[in-house]
Amino acid sequence: MNICVIGTGYVGLVTGTCLAEFGMNLVCVDNDTQKIDLLRQGKMPIYEPNLEALVHKNMKEGRLRFSPNIEEGIKSSLVIFIAVGTPPKEDGSADLRYVEEVAKEIARWMDGYKVVVMKSTVPVGTTRWLKEFIQGHQKKSIPFDIVSNPEFLREGSAVEDFLRPDRVIIGAESEQAIAIMKDIYSALYLIETPFVITNLETAEMIKYATNAFLATKVTFINEVANLCERVGADVHHVAKAMGLDGRIGRKFLHPGPGYGGSCFPKDTRALLKLAHEKGYQFRILNSVIEANEKQKERMVEKIKEMVGEVRGKTIGVLGLSFKPNTSDIRESSAIAIIQRLLAMGARIKAYDPAAMKESEAVLPEVIYARDAYEVADGSDALVLMTEWNQFRRLDLQRIKSLLKTPIFIDLRNVYDPQQMRRLGFHYCGVGR
Repeated sequence: MNICVIGTGYVGLVTGTCLAEFGMNLVCVDNDTQKIDLLRQGKMPIYEPNLEALVHKNMKEGRLRFSPNIEEGIKSSLVIFIAVGTPPKEDGSADLRYVEEVAKEIARWMDGYKVVVMKSTVPVGTTRWLKEFIQGHQKKSIPFDIVSNPEFLREGSAVEDFLRPDRVIIGAESEQAIAIMKDIYSALYLIETPFVITNLETAEMIKYATNAFLATKVTFINEVANLCERVGADVHHVAKAMGLDGRIGRKFLHPGPGYGGSCFPKDTRALLKLAHEKGYQFRILNSVIEANEKQKERMVEKIKEMVGEVRGKTIGVLGLSFKPNTSDIRESSAIAIIQRLLAMGARIKAYDPAAMKESEAVLPEVIYARDAYEVADGSDALVLMTEWNQFRRLDLQRIKSLLKTPIFIDLRNVYDPQQMRRLGFHYCGVGR
C-alpha cells in the first residue's frame, strides 16, 4: 500500500518510518526543503532512540523516501496522513493554520479515492470539519473518506510505542476506510493489540482525555509530595504503595518539577478551552494546569532555601530536556526554572546529553558544559533537573570535591537521601 505522511516533525517522522517497517511504501512530505535534504542523507532532525537505524534500514530497502513535492505524494498514495503541528494560541486553543494549508493541497491534488487520516492532535470536531473543508475546496467532486487516528507516542520511546502500542484508535464512519486502516495496522494483530473503532469525535476526545488524565496523575503526586515535606512523610514510599493498587497503577507517579513537553501542556489547555467554549467548567483540569505552574515556582523556592541568596551564585544544572531520551525542550520545567533563576541574578552552568543545541537558542546566557563534572566544577550548588540514565551513576565523591559547597538538589528523586547525607551533601529531593 502506498502511503503519504505530510509533516516530518516528531509524529510524522516516527509514523512514516514505522509504517514502512510494517511493510508499507511511504513517502514523507515536508515543505521544509532543508529538513528533507537532511533526511535524504539519513540524518535526523530530532533525537529519538532507535529512529535513525530504522530510517536507514527502510530507506535502504526502498520502502521509505522523503520529498518536498506534496502533489506527487498525494497523487501516488491511497492513504494520506496529516501530521503537521497544531501549536497553542495565546488563549490555549489549537492553531489549525497548518492543517488548513495541507487540507487545501489535498483538495487541489486529489485525483481519485483517498483516505485522509488526521494524526495531528486537534480539537474535537476538527476531523469532521476537515471533510467539509476539503469538499468545499475541490475543483470537482472526488470521493474520499476521513479518519481520526490519534497518536500516543512518548518521546524517548516513540518507536517502541508505535511498533508495540497499548491500543490503536480508529475514528471513522466508512466501513471501507476502517478496513483500509485495519490493513495498515495488520502487523499489530499478531501481537494482539486492542483496536477501538469509534466515531470521529470520540477518537479525538480519547487523545485529549488520556493526556489530561496523565497530567492530572503527575500533578496529583506532586501535590502529595509537597504535603509530605510538611508532615515528614516520604513520597517515594507513598507513590510505591499507591502504584501497587491495581486501580491506580504505578506509572506517572513520579514527583518532580512539573510536567512539560509538546503534549501535556498544549493538550490540557486546548481541552480546557474547548470546555469553556461549550459552557462547561472543567474544574479538575483548571486546577491541574494552575498547580503545574505553581510546582515550578516551588522548585525555585526549594533552590533558594538550599542556596540562600542566589544573586551572584553559580547554579549547576543537570538536564535541560523535559524528559530523558529526547532533545525536546518545549515547555520544559528545567528551562522555566533556569529562566527564573537567571532573572534573580544567578549564573547558570548546564549540561544535557541531547538538548544543548536547542537550549542555546533560547538561553544564550547559560554556560554550557561538556559533562556533569564540568557543571559541578566551581558551582555553589548542583540541581538535577532531568533524570537521564548517565546522571543516575555519578561519581558523587568527585562531584562533592568539585562543588564550592556540597549542595545537591535532586528534583527527580534519583538519589537516596540518607546515602547523600552520609557522603556529606546538603541534599534535598521532592517530597522526601
